[in-house]
Amino acid sequence: MTLKPQHWQVLAELSDGLPQHVSQLARLAGVKPQQLNGFWQQMPPHIRGLLRQHDGQWRLVRPLAVFARNEVEKIGQAHGFQTALLDECVSSNDEILELARQSPDAAHKALRVAHCQSKGRGRQGRSWQHRLGECMMFSFGWAFERPQHELSALSLAAALACNRALAKLGLNTQIKWPNDLVVGRDKLGGILIETVRSGGKTVAVVGIGVNFVLPKEVENAASVQALFQTASQRGASAARLLDALLGELNSLFAQFERDGFAPVLADYQAANRDHNRPVLLLQDGKVIYEGIAAGVDAQGALLLDTAAGRKTVVCGEISLRPNDNPLPAEIVRSGRCLLLDGGNSQLKWAWVENGSFTEVSRAPYRDLSSLGDDWVARGNGDVRIVGCAVCGEAKKAMVEMQIGRDVEWLPSMTEALGVRNHYRHPEEHGADRWFNALGSRRFSKNACVVVSCGTAVTTDALTDDDHYLGGTIMPGFHLMKEAMALKTANLNRVIGKVYPFPTTTSNALASGMMDAVCGALMLMHGRLKAKVGVGKPVDVIITGGGAAKVVQALPESFVLDNTVKIVDNLVIYGLLNWIEQE
Repeated sequence: MTLKPQHWQVLAELSDGLPQHVSQLARLAGVKPQQLNGFWQQMPPHIRGLLRQHDGQWRLVRPLAVFARNEVEKIGQAHGFQTALLDECVSSNDEILELARQSPDAAHKALRVAHCQSKGRGRQGRSWQHRLGECMMFSFGWAFERPQHELSALSLAAALACNRALAKLGLNTQIKWPNDLVVGRDKLGGILIETVRSGGKTVAVVGIGVNFVLPKEVENAASVQALFQTASQRGASAARLLDALLGELNSLFAQFERDGFAPVLADYQAANRDHNRPVLLLQDGKVIYEGIAAGVDAQGALLLDTAAGRKTVVCGEISLRPNDNPLPAEIVRSGRCLLLDGGNSQLKWAWVENGSFTEVSRAPYRDLSSLGDDWVARGNGDVRIVGCAVCGEAKKAMVEMQIGRDVEWLPSMTEALGVRNHYRHPEEHGADRWFNALGSRRFSKNACVVVSCGTAVTTDALTDDDHYLGGTIMPGFHLMKEAMALKTANLNRVIGKVYPFPTTTSNALASGMMDAVCGALMLMHGRLKAKVGVGKPVDVIITGGGAAKVVQALPESFVLDNTVKIVDNLVIYGLLNWIEQE
C-alpha cells in the first residue's frame, strides 16, 4: 500500500503512542476533522487496528518506528551523519552502496533511515521480513583507509555498539556470533555489512534492523517494546532508540578505525550469549562442527573447542545454534537417537545428536521408503528409537518394517517432567497432545494454550505451575471441507481465501473454517487466563501445517497483547525433552 505524505505525517505524530487531538491530526492530514476517520481507513490494516479514540483525541495502543523528517535529520546531525528519511525504498543498503560507488567521501557517514523496504536483506542472502512501523531500519556508510581484509571484525564491533546502546536504555540483550542481537533464543535485530573498494578507500555499508514492536509474522522474535514491558519500564520512543544507536555506532566505529577490534574484544565476549557454552555450527542446515564456543579472535573468527582440538571458524555461510540441552551420558555414548512422530496422515522423524536435531524429515504412510533409505544411511545397532503415534497399529508396523527394529512407542502419561496430566483416562489421551504439551515447555514457562493444526485441530491448556488441564478436539481444515462437501448441497467446491466479510461461497467456506479454529483458540485462551488469575500471561504455542495461516488470521489486538509462537515439530521437541530428563 502506497501512502501519501500526509499519511506519513499523521503516523509520525501518533508514533509515540501518546494522545493527539483530532484538530492537529486533521491539519496534518489536510482534511476536516469529520473526514479523519475516512482518511485513517487508507492506512495498512495492521496499523488501522492500533487506533483508539476518546474525547476528541487519538492514540495508538503501541508505539511505532515511524519518524518525522526533521526529527530524523536532527538526530543524525547530532552525531555527524548526513541524513535522509526514506518512506519507501528497495533497500537502504543499496542507497548507500550507490553513493559509495560514486565517491567514498560522499558515502562516509551518509545515513538513510527507511520506513519500508521492498527488498531488505540480511546475512546469507536472507530477506528481512518487516511490516510498517514494526522494525527500525537504517543504513550508513563509513570510509576506512584500511583494506577490506582488515575489516573482518567490523560486524562484531557494530553488534557490540548496538548492544551497548540497548543497555543504556535499560535493556538486557546479548549477541549471537557474529552479529545478531538476541534475547535468549529470540532474535531482536540483525546487521549486514557490505564493502566497496573505491578511490583507495574501503567503504563499509552497514545495514541495521531492530524489531521495535513484536513482529506478528516472524517466528522466535523479540522486540524493544516487549523488553520494556517485561522489565516494567516505560518504553523508549523510536527517536530515543535511534539516537542511542547512532551515538554508540559513531563512537565505536571511530575507535575501530584507529585501533581495530582488539581493544573491545573482551567486551564483545562478555556480551556473547554463547561464550563458553556448547554450540552447533551448521551449513545448509546440516551440522558441520560441534563444541564449546571459546571466544573470538581479533579478526572476529569464532574459536571452537571440539573433540578434535580447537578450530578457527570464519562466519561466511555458517550458522550457529546453541547446544545447551545435552543428552544423558548413556545416550551420548550410544551415538544418536531417532525420534518419530506418527501423525494421522504422515510420519515425521528427527535424528538427534548431543541434544540437538541434525536433520528432520517427513513422508506419507503410502510411501515410507525415504525413512528406510535414511535408516540405511544413518542407522546402526546403537541408535535409540523413540516415538509417539496416533496413527494406529497398522501404520506403526509399517514404520518398524522400514527400520527393521522395534520402536519404543510412548503413550500419554499421568505425569512427566513435572507436568501433571488431569485427563480422566490418560490411556485415551492422544500421545501427540501430551508430547506437544511437554514440548511447549521448551518455548514458554508461562501458562499456555497449545494448539496443533493437523488432520484434527487440538487446543489444550497448560497452567504456569505445570498442570495439564485437557482441551478440545475439532476437525481440521481438510475434514471440515470434506464434511461440507459430503453433507451439504452445492458446497463441494474449491476453498477460497479468508476475508473479514467474505462475499463468495468459496471465500465464505475458507473464512468460516478459519473463524472456527481462531474462535476455539481464543475461547481456550480466555478460559485459561481466568483460571490462572488476572495479571498472569498466557502464551500461545501453535504447531502444524496450518499454524502460520491461523496466526495471520487472529485479531491484531490479540497477537499484540499476547505472546504467540509458531513451532514446527512440537511433538518431537516433547520427545526430546522426555529422553533428556527421564
